[in-house]
Amino acid sequence: MYPFVRYVKELLKYRKAPPLAPTGVHISTHMCWPWDLDPWVELNNGRTLTLYDLGRIPLVIRTGLIHTLRQNRWGITVAGNSVRYRRRIRLFHRFTMVSRTMGWDERFFYIEQSMWMDGQCCNQMLVRTAVTSDQGIVAPTRVMQAAGENPESPALPDWVQAWIAADATRPWPPALPPEAEKAVATH
Repeated sequence: MYPFVRYVKELLKYRKAPPLAPTGVHISTHMCWPWDLDPWVELNNGRTLTLYDLGRIPLVIRTGLIHTLRQNRWGITVAGNSVRYRRRIRLFHRFTMVSRTMGWDERFFYIEQSMWMDGQCCNQMLVRTAVTSDQGIVAPTRVMQAAGENPESPALPDWVQAWIAADATRPWPPALPPEAEKAVATH
């Protein structure tokens, strides 16, 4: 189930936080609860992705992007991500989440998020988001202009550019193994 109570808590907690620049850093603290666990009694990898919403949504609000989205009846969606897991987060562990927009290209915004305990990074995610309208994806430069911000992106780090280039070589839709074709066609 989506963590609606935690989501509302984050919105209330940061409702009066100072605004952030488009590439500002949002820092929040969270705890791993029993319903976040996998069978190995650690933070579930899928739940990690869900909990990253608790940092990304306040980031969008604090940067003022939420007002631009509402004014233009635009939405925002995740269009891809890559996660690196390195340290376990276990039951009742407190962790700090760091969220920031690194920049954008002609179609997507790129946000880096990470979870930390005791000065060590537990996991890190690069997420690609798209602003959408009834006509499809809205160019980030148009979004930034509508928000009254500089439409020019900061330079994306080499590792982000490499991820973008590698992901562009990935076939879409994916090729199915022959034994899966029938199963997919019937559902």
